[in-house]
Amino acid sequence: MEIILLTDVEKLGLRGEIVDVKRGYARNYLLPRQLAEVATPGRVAELKRLEAQRARHEARSVEQAAEIAELLGKTVLRFEVKAGPTGALFGSVTPTDIADEIWRARKIRVDRRKIGVDTIKRIGRYTVPIDVFDGVVAEVKTLVVPEGGELPPEEELAALEAAEAAEAAAEAVARAEAAETAVAELEAFDDEPAAEPEEAEPAETDVDDVEADASDTA
Repeated sequence: MEIILLTDVEKLGLRGEIVDVKRGYARNYLLPRQLAEVATPGRVAELKRLEAQRARHEARSVEQAAEIAELLGKTVLRFEVKAGPTGALFGSVTPTDIADEIWRARKIRVDRRKIGVDTIKRIGRYTVPIDVFDGVVAEVKTLVVPEGGELPPEEELAALEAAEAAEAAAEAVARAEAAETAVAELEAFDDEPAAEPEEAEPAETDVDDVEADASDTA
C-alpha cells in the first residue's frame, strides 16, 4: 500500500516521501497517528508539482552553489518549540524541518539528506552544515528556542544538559538496583527447601466409647 509520509519516520522515510508499506502497518499505525496519508493520484501529482517547483531553485553549478552558500551563511533559522525545564524538547527538529524553513525563508531548495545534523532534541544554538553542491558546504546558524521565551546563556544551557544527564543516570542506577533486588528475591525463593507434608496424627479412640458401643451391640 502506498502512503505519503506527513512526518519523518525513523527507518521508513522523510516527510513528503511516497513509500510502500504493508496495509496493516498503514491502517493500524501510520494513518491513525496521522504520520501518513493515503497516496491518492491527486496528492501524488501535487507533491511532484511542488518538488519540480523547488528543484528550479537548487544549485546547478559550483558558481550557483557558492552564491547560495554565501546567502545561507548569513541566514539564521529560528524554531520555537515546546521544551521541558531541563531544555529537552517535547518533540524534535528534524533535517526536514530545517530544509522546509530554508525554503520558507530564502526560497532555496536543499537536499534533506545532505543536511549534516541529526534530529535536534534540545534547545540551543546550532551550526548546521549543508552540502549545497560537490565541494561546496554552507553553515547555517540555527536557534532552537523554548516556546514563548529566549535562549539562556551557554553556561546555563550546559548546566541544564548536565542536570538532565545526571537525572537520567540516577534513574538508570535505580532501575538496575530494582532489577537486581527482584532477581535476588526470585533466587532466594527458588533456594528455599520445599516444605515436607505433615504426617497425619492417629485419631484418638475413647475407651469408654468403645466399651459403650460393645455393650449396645451385645
